[in-house]
Amino acid sequence: MLKMKFIKKDGMVMEVDAPEGLSVLEIAHKNNLYELEGACEGSLACSTCHVIVDEGFFKKLKEPSEEEEDMLDLAFGLEKHSRLGCQIIMNKDLDGLTVKIPSATRNIKSAN
Repeated sequence: MLKMKFIKKDGMVMEVDAPEGLSVLEIAHKNNLYELEGACEGSLACSTCHVIVDEGFFKKLKEPSEEEEDMLDLAFGLEKHSRLGCQIIMNKDLDGLTVKIPSATRNIKSAN
């Protein structure tokens, strides 16, 4: 079983099993980590699953699609290694992936 780590908003680190083929968003919800909202349920229509990817793993990710880049433009606290959790699919190359959850999210209806 692959593993990954979430650095939560409060700085606590949560290590979880990360089944191959699931998105980071799905893994977060499977582990009751609802700080990673995913308001659009992974349909690439919001930025509420914005995560900051550890630099070492960022290079291993596929390039973001134009649609993901458009949604990232709306993300709160965008950083150089920002991606949407719904677009990061776990595979063997990502075993040990670490992502940080930003301190806030921006949603069309409200800001958290």
